[in-house]
Amino acid sequence: MTLAELLESVHRVELKTNRLVNDTMVGAYLSHFKGRGMDFEELRDYIPGDDVRDIDWNVTYRMGRPFVKRFREERELGLVLAVDVSGSSAFGSTRRSKREFAVEVAATLAFSAARNSDKVGLLLFTDQTELYVPARKGRRHILRIIRELLGFRPARRATDVRGALAFLNHVLHRRSIIFLLTDFLHSLGPAQAAEPGHDLTTEIGLTNAHHDLVCVHLHDPRESDLPDAGLVTLEDAETGELLELDSAREAVRRTYAEVNAERLAALDRALNQAGVDTLRLNTAEPFAHTLQRFFETRRGRRRG
Repeated sequence: MTLAELLESVHRVELKTNRLVNDTMVGAYLSHFKGRGMDFEELRDYIPGDDVRDIDWNVTYRMGRPFVKRFREERELGLVLAVDVSGSSAFGSTRRSKREFAVEVAATLAFSAARNSDKVGLLLFTDQTELYVPARKGRRHILRIIRELLGFRPARRATDVRGALAFLNHVLHRRSIIFLLTDFLHSLGPAQAAEPGHDLTTEIGLTNAHHDLVCVHLHDPRESDLPDAGLVTLEDAETGELLELDSAREAVRRTYAEVNAERLAALDRALNQAGVDTLRLNTAEPFAHTLQRFFETRRGRRRG
């Protein structure tokens, strides 16, 4: 891609995602993350209607009456877009690859954050940190992030989600909002074997304890449904492993669907165990209204 083509692509993404923000997402995004402040300010007596999650049980026990912690809401938050750019992100059975789809989702989130005067950062990862852009404000910074999302060429093809989250836990010193955009096809990286028991679910839980983590699962429909196309050869985009299948056989297609349904169910169980907010986006479908419903549901749950 030439520089002129890249700049043209950036401009198209800006126009499209700004339109989504203006037409669909106004009021539905990051303001929902500001329901509870980040900085402790004081203790005071409990008043009916206070969130019971704010009760300081140690002080309540000592004083014999309920006390709640009060927090000072930060005027701005840091948003970090952690985007998987491994080999599998280049796959797309529809008009766009998972990486192209991730660009649109990430850009929409970035412009929504900018509308809230929040800082935005970027992490591109494979099985290593490919690029890290610290969070900053401003339109020029957002356009730089989109340029990197569109034009960056990763050095590696494998994936290590756990390593990416561990990196963010190391470099982010203030509580931030992290959107993890990945297909979760290769969830366990090489660091897994070196550290038994410290799996992806554990790292997701640790990250969510220190930050506000949202896992965005980018799912291509062909990963769950094999068409009747005769004898086909499937190649793992990250390992190069080849698998030949006779897709004309109904039993083969059924087994393929069952195996991938169980994979998705296992992923859902793991993310639920980690207690993290999760959103699955189908690359063949528009995502704006799905995102909007997700944030509305999240806000309602927090109010409840």
